[in-house]
Amino acid sequence: MKAAGRAEWTKLRTDASNGLLTLGMVVLTLAVGAAVTMTSRCDATGCGGDPARLGLSGVLVGQVVVAIVAVLTVGDEYSTGMMRTTLTAVPRRLTVLCSKSAVLTAVLLVAGTVAVLGSLLIAGLVQPGRGFTEEHGFTALSSTDGATLRAAVGSVLYLVLIGLLSLGVAVVVRNLATAVGIVLALLFVFPVLAQAVADPDWQRHLQQIAPMTAGLAVQTTVRVGDLPIGPWQGLGVLALWAAGAMTAGGWLLRARDA
Repeated sequence: MKAAGRAEWTKLRTDASNGLLTLGMVVLTLAVGAAVTMTSRCDATGCGGDPARLGLSGVLVGQVVVAIVAVLTVGDEYSTGMMRTTLTAVPRRLTVLCSKSAVLTAVLLVAGTVAVLGSLLIAGLVQPGRGFTEEHGFTALSSTDGATLRAAVGSVLYLVLIGLLSLGVAVVVRNLATAVGIVLALLFVFPVLAQAVADPDWQRHLQQIAPMTAGLAVQTTVRVGDLPIGPWQGLGVLALWAAGAMTAGGWLLRARDA
């Protein structure tokens, strides 16, 4: 496992596109979060804003780049035939999958932490000038606050789980474009369906099982009781999606030829 992990790390860091995409994820997350923060205002008490979630809005866009990076981890090898070489060098196929997921998790933990903490830092500096003040019922945004800390940690874990979900899907379908399409459909189709359904109960159920809607509930720091699912429970739903994709990927990796 240790040798396989070193090999996967070498493959990941020596491919320039992986580094550029990971850096792009951080920059995009920061940029979108900053843009949303700078264009949001709270002019009176009860304006309904959620400072932490507004500051972390960039995660919604950054996850798309995370999905692409994760899919490339496997998809590139299938498209070039390199997967046969990988499985020849490491015949234990689950070891290959575990090493890929471990390296991907480590990279996303670092990049996600930089993106999330940077987003909260920008939000903390900008939001007081946009009306998010004690006068309007908001305390200063701080990563040491319990709810904000949960939103920050949860957002990093959310990005990691999106990466693992995407990795599992890529192993299942073995095609770059198809894997990215499936992941994006899983993330964005459920919210559209929830809006299209008229029945409030069905809307709530769709939101509870949707990987993105449920997972991003962890960012909410105000009116948590109004959510269709609790913050950590929602992240647990995304974890189940990721576990299911990885389990299916591992089973198929063992069951079929490279």
